[in-house]
Order: sequence, then structure tokens, then C-alpha cells
Amino acid sequence: MEPDPDRRRGAWRRRITDVALIALCALVGLYAAALRLAVPGAVPPALVYADIAIGLLGCLGLWWRRRHPLHVATVLIVLCTFSEVASIAALAAVFTVASRCPARTAATTAVASLLALGLFFVLRPEPAVPLWALVLLLVTVHAAVVGWGMLVRSRYELIESLRERAAAAEIEAALRSERAQHEARETLAREMHDALGHRLSLLSVHAGALAFHRDASPEEAARAADVIRENAHRALQDLREVIGVLRAPVGEVPLPDVADIGELVSESRRAGNPVELHDEHGVTTGGRPVPATAGRTLYRFVQEGLTNVRKHAPGAAVVVRITGAPGDRIEAEVENAAPPGPAPDAAAGSGAGLRGLAERATLVGGVLEYGPTGSGGWRVGMRLPWPA
Repeated sequence: MEPDPDRRRGAWRRRITDVALIALCALVGLYAAALRLAVPGAVPPALVYADIAIGLLGCLGLWWRRRHPLHVATVLIVLCTFSEVASIAALAAVFTVASRCPARTAATTAVASLLALGLFFVLRPEPAVPLWALVLLLVTVHAAVVGWGMLVRSRYELIESLRERAAAAEIEAALRSERAQHEARETLAREMHDALGHRLSLLSVHAGALAFHRDASPEEAARAADVIRENAHRALQDLREVIGVLRAPVGEVPLPDVADIGELVSESRRAGNPVELHDEHGVTTGGRPVPATAGRTLYRFVQEGLTNVRKHAPGAAVVVRITGAPGDRIEAEVENAAPPGPAPDAAAGSGAGLRGLAERATLVGGVLEYGPTGSGGWRVGMRLPWPA
């Protein structure tokens, strides 16, 4: 894998900075040594040349100041006790320590540098400059260098924290996207379960009737085949609509609403199931606007209730009751009587439909209730809020 171009540019920039810093420290040190040589008898020339050689080696040590800031600073501070040329490089090393190490370490390094320079001027005093002025100058310069380094360090830490926040935000966005995809898959599973379960239960009823009544008249067989064909076609259509909801923009594909409950009941009646719809308040007629989410939840509730009756109590009479008023709540129930024949195995169902209904009701602030009735039937009820 090729290295990041930005990282390569940053590495080249740091190398150029290090070379420039080494050259600058060497030039300043050489200028100070030249001033020493310009004064005859002030310092023996051999000592000045030794100072230059040691100082230039110390300046070269700045190349490793980023990887080993404290070690390089320690070596340069020791060198500047007898090398004036190395003192400028020692200041650069103190700056590096202040910009990369904790404040206590930076302060300790600065004090050590001051003591080393103090020892240097004790060994080689400067008669042209008063002692107090020299001390004030050294303290001021070191304070400025340490303050500058700590400012750079705080800025670097701020940039790093912003990068960490950006990385955390990217991870959080990825997790949100993954959660949204998971919720979309759950929504698709619920829609497919509700839509296809209703149609396939109708197909199962009529296919079972054809298999049981083999002596049925051609007209009855043709009528049952028409119902099977119609519901198979509608099952495919429902599946296309469910998948289309996920592909198309929100609102582009129509979804079932409370006004479609009447069609559900009519389909069940045409399939031979005795279903009665009691809607005294006209909730399903469209006379009173019901919120889209609540209406779709109510539709799925009735659809799942009728499907469960066909699965677990085939041929039983069913009553669908819907009441409610705006500003209060919607109450709906699907109740079936005891099946006329032997009931299917109760363990055949997984209960996914009722769990899905409970989740739907909870999402819109409602509640689902279900259980057996005293007459041997089954009742499923749902209460949903109906804002005014």
C-alpha cells in the first residue's frame, strides 16, 4: 500500500525544518566564536577551535531531537557547560522538550540549561556584560523558549483531540448507518410477514378446501381457483410494494391505511370466512382523519388478526370492532369464536406476528393485548393514541 501523500509531505517538511534549524544554530555559534577570535588574548584560539568542533557536533545532534527530545537536550546541556557554540543548539533542544514533554519535564530541563550556562560563564566570564544583565537575559530567553514550546504543545494536543473527535464522529456515523440498515431490514421483515402472511393464509384455506372436497362441482372448483389466482397475484403485488417502499423516496409508494380495512374484511368474506365489521364511529370510512402511522398500524393489526384466525381457528366467526374519537384514542379488537372443527396445533405458530404487532403499537405509543375468551375463542386488542 502506498504511503499517504499528506504524511509524506509532512515528513519532508519536518526534515527541511530540522536541516534549517541545524544550519541556523551552527551559523549563530560560528558567529559567536568569530567574535571571540576577533579579540586578541581574550580566549586561547585552541580552546575556541575545540569549542567550535564540539558545538558543531552538538548541532548535528538536533537531527534526532524529535525522536529522543530529552536525551538530545541532556547531551547538549552537558556540552554547553564548556562550548558556547553548543548553547544555541541547547536552547533549540529545550524548546523541543517543552513542545513534546510534560510541563514539569520542560521546566526541569530549562533550569538545567540555566545552570549549565551559569557554569560556562563562571569558567569563562564576560567582563563587558554585567552579571545581573546576563542573568536577566538568560532567564528571559529560557522563559520565552519554554513558553513558546508549551504553546506549540497545547496547539498540537488540540489538533489531536479534534482528529480523535472527527474519527469518533465517523465511527458513530457508521454505527448509525448500520443501525438504520438493521432497522430497515426489520421493517422489511415485518411488512413481508404481514402482507404475505395474509395472502398466503387465504391461499392455504382454498387449497385445503380443494384438496378436501375432491367431489366439488366444476363451478365451485373454478371459483376456488379464481380466489387462489387472485390472492397469488395480490401477494406478488404486495411484495413489490414492500420492496418499492425501501427503494423509492418516502411517500412515493402508497402504503395501506385505515381506509383499506374494509377491503380486508371483504376479501375474507369472499374467501368464505364469516367476518363482521363494527365501526360505529366511522373510523375506517375516512370521515375522520387518522394519522398515517396510526392508520397503517391499525390496518396491519386487523390483517394479522384475520390471518391468525385462518391459521388457528379456520371457519370460526370473527368480529372486528373499531371505536375511537380524535383527541382520545383508537380502540380495535379482533375476536373470534371457537372453531367449528378441531383446532390446529397451537404450537404451530411462532408468535412472530403478535410480537411484531406489539412492536408496532409501542412505536406509536400504543399497547397490544391478547388472550383467550371465556367461550373458547381468542381476542386480540390494540389501543392507539389519536391526537386531535
